[in-house]
Amino acid sequence: QVQLVESGGGLVQAGGSLRLSCAASGRTFSSYAMGWFRQAPGKEREFVAAISWSGGSTYYPDSVKGRFTISRDNAKNTVYLQMNSLKPEDTAVYYCAAGNSPGLRVGVADYWGQGTQVSVSS
Repeated sequence: QVQLVESGGGLVQAGGSLRLSCAASGRTFSSYAMGWFRQAPGKEREFVAAISWSGGSTYYPDSVKGRFTISRDNAKNTVYLQMNSLKPEDTAVYYCAAGNSPGLRVGVADYWGQGTQVSVSS
């Protein structure tokens, strides 16, 4: 069992930055690929980023590539999402997830966090 708790969301102006954190419980954190997703009101959940268990491979959709960076610290059981050059369309609830890399990239995860709100004003 893995429990995930996100933090770091908030309100930021367009062009600003935020760093989200996801703290995981359980001794098996390092065996999971980790991912971030987001869901805006009235829209479907969207894949944002994923990172392999070792941190050696990362994946992003074109909508965030070059602006968002996912990283992990297995010693701290934590995964991060650095978000730069934020746009109003990045406004959403951001969720952390654990699973395997191919599954995460299509929205399939073994565990989900409760989400943290990110709001970007224009």
